[in-house]
Amino acid sequence: MQVVSLTEARNNLKAVFDAAYNDHEDVIIHRKGNENVVVISFDEYNSMKEMQYLFSSQKNNDRLLRSLNDARDGKTSEKELLE
Repeated sequence: MQVVSLTEARNNLKAVFDAAYNDHEDVIIHRKGNENVVVISFDEYNSMKEMQYLFSSQKNNDRLLRSLNDARDGKTSEKELLE
């Protein structure tokens, strides 16, 4: 994670975008006297929105967490894919 001032971000906008996209780094832009903002890649944003959607339903949330716990406990099975 990188923290830069608004002035630094403005003066180095391409480098800020490159860090977010190429290096998958969150870049916090500190705005003195205002709320900070974060620059992330579009892929990272889409991933976050998908996770938010998947966990938005309590029923789906419970099912996903149960599946995750089962996998951690070794309760998995393999299935052959049909072509």
